[in-house]
Amino acid sequence: MPDGDFITLDRVEKVFDVRRKTGFLRSERRRVRAVDSLSFTVARGEMVGYIGPNGAGKSTTIKMLTGILTPSGGRLRVAGIDPSRERTRLAARIGVVFGQRTTLWWDLPLIDSYRLMHRMYRIPDGRYRENLDRCVELLELGDLLDVPVRQLSLGQRMRGDIAAALLHDPEVLYLDEPTIGLDVISKARVREFLRELNAERGTTVLLTTHDLQDIEQLCGRVMVIDHGRLMYDGPLAGLHEVGDSERTLVVDLARELPPIEAAPARVVKVEGPRQWLAFPASESAAPLVARIAAAYPLVDLSVREPDIEAVIAKMLQSMGDTPQPPPEQAEHVVS
Repeated sequence: MPDGDFITLDRVEKVFDVRRKTGFLRSERRRVRAVDSLSFTVARGEMVGYIGPNGAGKSTTIKMLTGILTPSGGRLRVAGIDPSRERTRLAARIGVVFGQRTTLWWDLPLIDSYRLMHRMYRIPDGRYRENLDRCVELLELGDLLDVPVRQLSLGQRMRGDIAAALLHDPEVLYLDEPTIGLDVISKARVREFLRELNAERGTTVLLTTHDLQDIEQLCGRVMVIDHGRLMYDGPLAGLHEVGDSERTLVVDLARELPPIEAAPARVVKVEGPRQWLAFPASESAAPLVARIAAAYPLVDLSVREPDIEAVIAKMLQSMGDTPQPPPEQAEHVVS
């Protein structure tokens, strides 16, 4: 069960200086605020979704939480540790998976990367073997251990990266797009593994993703960030309600028919025997599917989740407060 404020951010800011040439021997320096007075806490053992559109500041936040970046202002603590000041000490207590980057050695077999991490983190031999066996079994890595990382598919490498991040028993796991590019089976396998990890070991998980199904199946709480500011913090259902977002049910009928009548869903598109119905994302699809199957000659169907950017855009629109990025401060300098 969650206890205490394991991760704490208090008015954290991150400002970058960006240079751009404006003429011969002249350039313009702009101060871009990627994170703007961000405050939140995460209790030990929580699984929290941290979402937002591209460029919102999600990865910048993760990099500050791991000590890769130093905040420009505010206070940040993970397990009582200042990440930027005690990065080495913190490294033993956290695990990180960046979906588009790997922590594995590219030309080495997967097992050799794990052996190197065994030494780097000074993991006791018994604990290393126990954790490795568990990860190999649950993530189905047994046939991949002797394969060079460069020969693994994206899904296989992602599972390998997740295992690598967990060999040293981290107390908190940061996942940045952990299911990006994965097929349906690989996504399901990774999600089930993370659920078991949290339930059995109480690992705190902060998950950034553009796949709302990751959030729905793993996280009881979601935070929305936009232009570096926290816009929402609460259950996913509340986000759907605030944003009035919709899912789409794609229905294939045995023959072409008039638009399906199944309130509160509404038909938004018809192409021959295929129809698209929009319905509130906060409602279960099961009753709707059952009604359609009972009244219409159903051949096939699928449910499409709302695009996360669309959910956030609707949320901001309904709040009547679409944030604008803080004005950039520019000064002309001679290169």
